[in-house]
Amino acid sequence: MKNQSETAELNTAQEFVDTGRRTMMKMTSAGLVAIGVGALSTETAAANTQLELGSEWDKTFAKSDKVDHQKVTFTNRYGITLAADLYQPKNANGKLSGLVLSGPFGAVKEQSSGLYAQTMAERGFVTLAFDPSYTGESGGEPRNVASPDINTEDFSAAVDFLGLQANVDRERIGAIGICGWGGMVLNATAIDKRIKAVAASTMYDMTRLYSKGYNDSVTLEQRTQSLEQLAQQRWQDAENGQTAYGPVSLELQGGEPQFVVEYAAYYKSPQRGFHPRAVNSNASWTLTTPLSFMNMPILTYIAEISPRPVLFVHGEKAHSRYFSETAYAAAAEPKELMIIPGATHTDLYDQMDVIPFDKLEAFFKQHLA
Repeated sequence: MKNQSETAELNTAQEFVDTGRRTMMKMTSAGLVAIGVGALSTETAAANTQLELGSEWDKTFAKSDKVDHQKVTFTNRYGITLAADLYQPKNANGKLSGLVLSGPFGAVKEQSSGLYAQTMAERGFVTLAFDPSYTGESGGEPRNVASPDINTEDFSAAVDFLGLQANVDRERIGAIGICGWGGMVLNATAIDKRIKAVAASTMYDMTRLYSKGYNDSVTLEQRTQSLEQLAQQRWQDAENGQTAYGPVSLELQGGEPQFVVEYAAYYKSPQRGFHPRAVNSNASWTLTTPLSFMNMPILTYIAEISPRPVLFVHGEKAHSRYFSETAYAAAAEPKELMIIPGATHTDLYDQMDVIPFDKLEAFFKQHLA
């Protein structure tokens, strides 16, 4: 349950977004801005269609000397080629457990998911952090569009790839999703029985956010208005022959809610999480991205993850905490909810003294044994 101050902040966030955005996106922009909507020019949108992966270390975190790293590609069920980083513990012998990772929503593998992947590889797992379809170094056009279906499939395609590695035991594969990809990974695990254990860190259910707003506060009238506005945007895109994008992500003007400031402190800071390929750092989702999220609730079958275990990790002070709490309530046993004292939403992106890696290691070693 949220206290009055938390509820007030979320309501302020909704008001902030609604006031500052185009009328067309009054409701759906709440989710977009809070997690970092930005601008993408036509020229940028047309670029990055070829997977030309460099060999340089281009992460937002330091390279570990305990892990071997290589860039790889694989193709999902829809024929989209995904780019990923494969991390393997050095000098390991025999078949190992594997983990597939992605997130946050609007991030790239060089940010949080890569940090999680490298750290878990240091702890004995073969890990694969990937860029979701249409983002980062992965393929797909138009650029920077999300889909609850395709992005769920991305996780299963990552399992395909990881399970074909000679040093991975395909019966011992788990998954980690961060932020909006926490919801995606739970959806993937519900339908993909090859994933034997799953963890969702600082989880957002993007379908719930887009369709109902923060605190499920959107009325039927507002939802209907938003869908009308999105329909008009489709006409504009069709008439113009190209996809429309919004303004630059997280360019703060003052007066934003605290959690929006915290997003900017991560995604915009070269000392923390800025990366030129990240939607939230330097680009934008398409304005019509919310459409497929509006009536496809991805956690409908969360109870079907059982009897495989699920771990939810969330910060005590995170504005998004209610997403994990209600998902935990809907999940079946075995399940666990770990609340990190004093932590905010973005603390679980990159703060090594906050992210519970000991817990994640113990969870997966127990359930992927």
